[in-house]
Amino acid sequence: MKKEKSNYYSELSKIVIKDKVERKGKFDYLSWANAWDMIKKIHPDAQRTIYEHEHTGLNFFTDGKYAYVKVGITVNGIEHIDMLPVIDYRNNSIDVDAMTSMDVNTAIQRSTAKAIAMHGLGLTLWTGEDVEVKTPPPTNGTTRKEMINLKVGDSNWGNVIKYVTVNKKMGLEKLSENLKIKYKLSPAVTKELDKAIKG
Repeated sequence: MKKEKSNYYSELSKIVIKDKVERKGKFDYLSWANAWDMIKKIHPDAQRTIYEHEHTGLNFFTDGKYAYVKVGITVNGIEHIDMLPVIDYRNNSIDVDAMTSMDVNTAIQRSTAKAIAMHGLGLTLWTGEDVEVKTPPPTNGTTRKEMINLKVGDSNWGNVIKYVTVNKKMGLEKLSENLKIKYKLSPAVTKELDKAIKG
């Protein structure tokens, strides 16, 4: 009898990355090196493709004003491609005339982490990525992230419900644990999340 193949996405999405998450300025991130290390330990055949422009041979693409990179990660024969703008430390696009090779390299590594996340590993980090999380000044040399107080129907709710609906097989406990990286969850919110999972 043929053994049923397990869902590699579900397996990767269950990996807790909390202790690997780092902070730069006001943004949380999982470094490409940590993401790559974690995925290669589970899927040693995983491959990365850095796409090059077919005419220039350069490892970035441009519209003449700004540039972006294109990175693919293949796991279990499935490739997910991420296209990411070349940006500065404030996440603003850099004019192509001012761009350096180091800016392109940084974009490739960020894009690597995002392409890995599309396979499930660390995807929760990008839940509500369009929401700015304000951080108070560090105290005693440490950086503390201010949690977002999630409320039913607020500006974050749509993104959270979309995430919960897509990943409901993970169950309320795991989803809540992932969401608590960024959000405070009240009993009322948890109840609504449970409804969304069961609905």
